Amino acid sequence: MLRLLSKPAVKLVERYLPDPYIFVLLLTIVAAICALFIEQSSPIQIVRYWGNGFWNLLSFSMQMLLVLVTGFMLANSPPVKKLLVAIAKTAKTAGGAILLVTFISLAASWINWGFGLVVGAIFAKELARQVKVDYRLLVASAYSGFLVWHAGLAGSIPLTIATENHFSAAQIGVIGTDQTIFSSFNLLIVLCIFIAVPLANRLMMPKAEDSIYIDPKLLEEPEEVISNDPNRPAERLENSRTLALLVGFPGLIYLVDYFFNSSGSLNLNIVNFMFLFLAIILHGTPQRLLNSLQEAVKGGAGIVIQFPFYAGIMGIMIDSGLAKTLSEWFVSFSSAESLPFWSFISAGIVNIFVPSGGGQWAVQAPVMLPAAIELGADIPRVAMAVAWGDAWTNLLQPFWALPVLGIAGLKAKDIMGFCLILLIITGAIISLGLTFF
Repeated sequence: MLRLLSKPAVKLVERYLPDPYIFVLLLTIVAAICALFIEQSSPIQIVRYWGNGFWNLLSFSMQMLLVLVTGFMLANSPPVKKLLVAIAKTAKTAGGAILLVTFISLAASWINWGFGLVVGAIFAKELARQVKVDYRLLVASAYSGFLVWHAGLAGSIPLTIATENHFSAAQIGVIGTDQTIFSSFNLLIVLCIFIAVPLANRLMMPKAEDSIYIDPKLLEEPEEVISNDPNRPAERLENSRTLALLVGFPGLIYLVDYFFNSSGSLNLNIVNFMFLFLAIILHGTPQRLLNSLQEAVKGGAGIVIQFPFYAGIMGIMIDSGLAKTLSEWFVSFSSAESLPFWSFISAGIVNIFVPSGGGQWAVQAPVMLPAAIELGADIPRVAMAVAWGDAWTNLLQPFWALPVLGIAGLKAKDIMGFCLILLIITGAIISLGLTFF
């Protein structure tokens, strides 16, 4: 049944979903029109909101570009490539490859979302070298693991409300992760996702005549060309293992001190730092690292051009009050029992326009938390409902797929048809979990 459903969904998306750059331009126009007619903002005000917000994600854009680049360099290092090849060889069939990449992506994303995006995409490429499987579904399966990130160890909303003096502390106090990430209802939802998503991906596998395969030769990395002229001092430095180790090991020492002596936690900067210095050591020489870097940056064009436009959309949504109005509308007909469900749905819609977990919580918390207090709803459950909603519609929103697509060499329309089916299945699971678990 899922195979039958996925076939028209894939064709629909391939036909009508534009390039992510076109998608973000259309979202910008939609957000502006909504602000004009719903919030009664003037055209010049909307332009100001958009322009003032346009560069607000500049540092985050660089972080995301580094997630792609440093993750690629690490996975492209000889030791890691050997490990990925060894794991990929355990998949003997196309169905096994789909199950394996989904599970690894889910596990990696639950640990850290940036880690999950990169590991899933690179592992999918390695599996495609080993097994004949529909490449679109394989990459979609790798991306589908991203669904659990906000319910995992790096979830920005549960970590925010577990931090002393967070911006809503006066209303709700500090809520520990035992009530959010490690609560029984959240862990049950995660468990159901870990079971349902790999199975759904496997059941969507097209028949041989409908599958699109990729020539493994197209996935091979170009051969390294490393010259080594001992009479040229600069070249000796470029191929110096000693130089790489002198820089790489201090980076590892910092990480050990950060985690064990300073009790630091995973965040995007630390993930990038870890990826980079492990890559420096594992590549062995600066020249090998630079060769890998040249390959890595080819997939980053979408991030560079599109993220500023999403920042502009966020500016319109937040400064015009449109995101707050949308959240308040859902709250208006909620009860204590139904508020988590409607928080989840509203967060999913807001996420299409404001694809940032922390930014979305800043918009929705001032609406959802007073409503939860007034209705007597379960506050940790409401907070996790917003977190799940933020993660859920990433299956529809190509913003977060850009690093995966850049590594895999595909376009959004190639994978989003499969993701659309997963959106429906996982939406039902999460809704039931938030309401009844």
